[in-house]
Amino acid sequence: MILAIGLLAAVGATIASYFTAVAFRWTKPDVRWIPAFCRLEERTCATVVFTPSARVFGPPNSLLGQAFYAALLAGAAAGWLTDPRFWPLYLAASLVTVGLGAYLSYALLFVLRVPCPLCFASHGINAVICGLLLLLRPAG
Repeated sequence: MILAIGLLAAVGATIASYFTAVAFRWTKPDVRWIPAFCRLEERTCATVVFTPSARVFGPPNSLLGQAFYAALLAGAAAGWLTDPRFWPLYLAASLVTVGLGAYLSYALLFVLRVPCPLCFASHGINAVICGLLLLLRPAG
């Protein structure tokens, strides 16, 4: 399960890094080196990055996502994900992430009306990570 969390965190970090690069205009949303099925379409998905929903806590959500995934990767490598001292922190961060994902999914579908596949992929990854963290609950 720790390996699965690490792999999911690596995929999530890649998606979050792409969104962050677009949000800070370091790259265009439709650059050629991004596979076509992952590219943010200029008129739909890319606009999501520049809405108020994309900055719920101030900085871009994707930047916070990068920090979350980095913490998960560090935790997987160091064994902190099953450490009773750190597991509650990881779970709390994960629960906040899933809650935020539910809100953002609602906003995508019903407010912005933009079916962003990468956004939904990230939210799905976060939900699976949360489930895996629940399964990793330390004994005692």
